[in-house]
Amino acid sequence: MSSTNKVGFIGLGLIGGSIAKAIRKYYPDYEIIAYDKNRETLALAVQEGIIHTSCSSIDDNFRGCLYIFLCAPVSCNTAYLAQLKDLVSDGCILTDVGSVKSSIHEEIKALDMEEYFIGGHPMAGSEKSGFANAKAHLIENAYYILTPSEKAPSEKVDAYRDFVSSLKALPVILDYKEHDCITGTISHLPHIIASTLVNYVREHDTKDELMKALAAGGFKDITRIASSSPVMWQQICLKNRENISQILEDYIDLLRQAKTYVDSGDEDRLYSMFETSRDYRDSMPNSSAGPIKKQFAFYCDIIDEAGGIATIATILASNHINIKNVGIIHNREFEEGALKIEFYDEVSSAKAAELLQKYHYIVYGT
Repeated sequence: MSSTNKVGFIGLGLIGGSIAKAIRKYYPDYEIIAYDKNRETLALAVQEGIIHTSCSSIDDNFRGCLYIFLCAPVSCNTAYLAQLKDLVSDGCILTDVGSVKSSIHEEIKALDMEEYFIGGHPMAGSEKSGFANAKAHLIENAYYILTPSEKAPSEKVDAYRDFVSSLKALPVILDYKEHDCITGTISHLPHIIASTLVNYVREHDTKDELMKALAAGGFKDITRIASSSPVMWQQICLKNRENISQILEDYIDLLRQAKTYVDSGDEDRLYSMFETSRDYRDSMPNSSAGPIKKQFAFYCDIIDEAGGIATIATILASNHINIKNVGIIHNREFEEGALKIEFYDEVSSAKAAELLQKYHYIVYGT
């Protein structure tokens, strides 16, 4: 067994950095070491006191680790496994954070490393990337999928599940093939839809870009995830292409079905389509984070006069509520509010909405 409480990270981007910060928060005595291709990232992590040792390569520093987290892009993680094979010991739990699991599990089998490996996928994220945007609370209340290898001892699975829980995430154990099918549907498909929808508007916009000008508000909200990393999503599509291809085919069938309802003017089926989707969406829980990061925001009517925004900002600031972002919404077709206010967490958003309502502001979308 590992004799130290040492944790190794290979890759310190948004997810790796957030997990490292969570470990530093809840296990301040743990030794954390890290390798990242970006030396500035490592320097920042050392400066912030998150890691103790900055590694220039995957070397002997990684021996004796209790956990080793592979947090590089999916294609890189599988390549790093061969370098780690001689560095992992019996007590080590080797894991990753990729949103596609089949490829790394197959490589683990090929390298005969199943006894060490428990796949991981924290279903949290942000449109922003990199260690600078990492937060200790990013995985808090987020589902954290664990995909144990067949040969992973039950005591290791239990230990890792407890460790994930201690970081305030919500562990769920799945077979890795089932994981890839599920995430293909609820995470990978929405990102493809968002990207293609934005590209459709771009390609069909008027010469003076009226679509772009008028698409603020609701359109930007539903396509927010199109701002995610192109490299990451390119790799995800390549690594989970069989699942994504089948899911896209099934989804395209639904779009064709919707087109027939529109073409035929089928009032009943059109109503049913919108009703069933509304009811199913409204039945989804709000208590935990899914694979697509939740936005904590609402819309607020304000009087069109000088100092209107400043008054709201003053009310919130005097009650110690931090605003993440604020913007005027000119298009009211989708949402009724004229001012969109975004917060860092759900508690702040709820408190702000309640406070503004006491001051007789009309608040929407809470």
